[in-house]
Amino acid sequence: MSTTARVLLGQYDVAWKLAWLHLQTLTTEECLWRPADRGLHVHATRAGGWRADWPDSESYDMGPPSIAWLTWHMGYWWSMALDHSFGERRLSRDDVHWPGSAESVRAWLTSLHDRWRLRLGTLTEADLESAEHAAWPYVERPLGDVLAWLNVELTKNAAEIGYARFLYAVRA
Repeated sequence: MSTTARVLLGQYDVAWKLAWLHLQTLTTEECLWRPADRGLHVHATRAGGWRADWPDSESYDMGPPSIAWLTWHMGYWWSMALDHSFGERRLSRDDVHWPGSAESVRAWLTSLHDRWRLRLGTLTEADLESAEHAAWPYVERPLGDVLAWLNVELTKNAAEIGYARFLYAVRA
């Protein structure tokens, strides 16, 4: 394994540990709690699934997202990165749904983690420098950029979930 791959894998493992710290005891009630009157959330569909809001902008006045939305967002970008880097490149946002419970979220995100971790363990320096597998969220950039981005995104979402759980714990 190359030095770059080892560093990216080490960062990824730390980011996953942080995420798991917040996910392992997460409840469905916490997921569906809304920290404000408005903000990104998930909504039950008539077909029995869950659809996530999609922001028109990223302005602060849209309000804070729910944990359900944050976990959907994690699953969304992770699924997209896997499919567009190592799969058929056909997955779109509309194909990714929130699984409906904290237990299902843990299973979903753990599966994505395991699949991503397996892929990381096989990459060479040439793979990381090549743009062949980089199709989302970056195009024609080295795959190493996608891996570094995913590490940051995972860390950011983990921190957001943790912060929302703190707010939930002291809600009035």
